[in-house]
Amino acid sequence: MVRKFERGPLDPGVVDRILDHARKAPSAGFSQGFEFLVLEDQEERDRLWRVFDELEDGRWADPEIEPAALLIVPFANKDAYLDRYAEADKGWEDRDEARWPVPYWYIDTGFSALLMLLTAVDEGLGALFFGVPPHAIAPLREAFGVPQTYVPIGVVAVGHRGPDAGSAGSAATRPRRAIEQVVHRGRW
Repeated sequence: MVRKFERGPLDPGVVDRILDHARKAPSAGFSQGFEFLVLEDQEERDRLWRVFDELEDGRWADPEIEPAALLIVPFANKDAYLDRYAEADKGWEDRDEARWPVPYWYIDTGFSALLMLLTAVDEGLGALFFGVPPHAIAPLREAFGVPQTYVPIGVVAVGHRGPDAGSAGSAATRPRRAIEQVVHRGRW
């Protein structure tokens, strides 16, 4: 992930590939409970930055990220999963959320975001995933007409890498954990 972009348009074919790959993410029961708010023109992107800036007293603005030519907000829809698993072929007759050991609607939407990031990198672009503060969810929905049942899991910024767009923030100051610290073969 990069935290510095240069201004410049993206090839529409590349944008289409990013979105096509994202919609093919795995999903529990093929529920496909994710949708994407795609912000390509400057006014749309500026509107998103304003939503964040107004809530953070202007502290959200990052002049190195704002030039990204594409912002995609992946949204998870829990109802799509609860409805899907209440269908006859899944064997449940209700929409009981307690049956879910983890909220796959968020996991699957995260898979879609990862596919966006990987596709952007494969296309020679820079990409970044960043979170949406909880207090920004309602204003974000309002600014873009997003239904209440959709929850943003973050934002994917895509654009042309700026010079020296390498690691910044925590990645620049905190080492990556060694493989021996994260991999447990056969037993913890």
